[in-house]
Amino acid sequence: MGKAIILKSASEVERMYEANQIVASTLSLLQERIEPGLSTWQMDHWAEKYCRNHGGIPAFKGYRGFPGSLCVSINEQVVHGIPSKKVKVKEGDVISIDFGVKLNGFYGDSAITLPVGVIKPEIKKLLDETQQSLYKSIAQAVVGNRLDDVSAAVENHVTLFGYGVVQQFVGHGIGRDLHEAPEVPNYHRDGASPKLHEGMTIAIEPMINLGTHEVKVLRDGWTVITKDKKVSAHFEHSIAVTQGKARILSLRQSEDLPEYLLP
Repeated sequence: MGKAIILKSASEVERMYEANQIVASTLSLLQERIEPGLSTWQMDHWAEKYCRNHGGIPAFKGYRGFPGSLCVSINEQVVHGIPSKKVKVKEGDVISIDFGVKLNGFYGDSAITLPVGVIKPEIKKLLDETQQSLYKSIAQAVVGNRLDDVSAAVENHVTLFGYGVVQQFVGHGIGRDLHEAPEVPNYHRDGASPKLHEGMTIAIEPMINLGTHEVKVLRDGWTVITKDKKVSAHFEHSIAVTQGKARILSLRQSEDLPEYLLP
C-alpha cells in the first residue's frame, strides 16, 4: 500500500498559500536580477536572505544533505544543480531555479526556467511550451478528474513538438511535508490513478528536454543532466484542488496566465 493522500482544510490551504507566496516573490526577485556574470551562489544568497527576512525557512537547505537553498540548473542540467561561487551564468544560457519554503508548518514549492539575455529561438520555444504544458496540466486538476488526467496533459502537449519527457523525476503531493503522496508524473501511466478531491495539494513540475528523455546524475550525487547534453526546461507550481478551477498557490504577480486558468 502506498502512503495516504492527505486532504487539507481551507485554513491549511491558506497557510500553504502564504508559504508559496514567499517562494513566488523570491523567484520574481531573481528574475529581475539575473544577468550575465552572476554567480549561482549569489542567487542562492539572495533567495535565502529574502526567505528568512519574511519569516520562512529554506526548505531545500540540508534536505537529504543538499547544500543550497536553491536548486540552480543551467542549460543541459535538468534539476538539483548546486549553487556555487565558481558557476556564473552567461549570455544565451537558460537557468532553471527551483525553490521551496517552510512557513508556519507548511511548505511551498515552485520552479521557473529563465533566459539569460538573448537565447536561441528553438530554446525559447522549449521554455514556452514547457510552461504551457504546466498550465494545461493545472487545467485538468479539478474535482472528479483523475491524477492521470493531470499527468497526461503534460505529455500530450510537449510530444507535439518532439520533446523528451523526463520520467525518472516527478512531481509530488505537498503540505506539512515537502514531499507527500501522491507522485505526480509528467506522462501517462497505465492502470488506475487516484481521483482528485477538494483539499488535495500537489506540486506539478514538468521537466522537458529538447532532445532525449534520458538523464543521468553527475558525480556530485545531485545534479541531473540530459544524456545528449541538450537543453532542458523545468516549471513548477504548487496547486490546491478546489471546487471549480484549481488554485495556483505559487502564482507570481507578474505571471501571465492563459485565459482558461483565470478565476
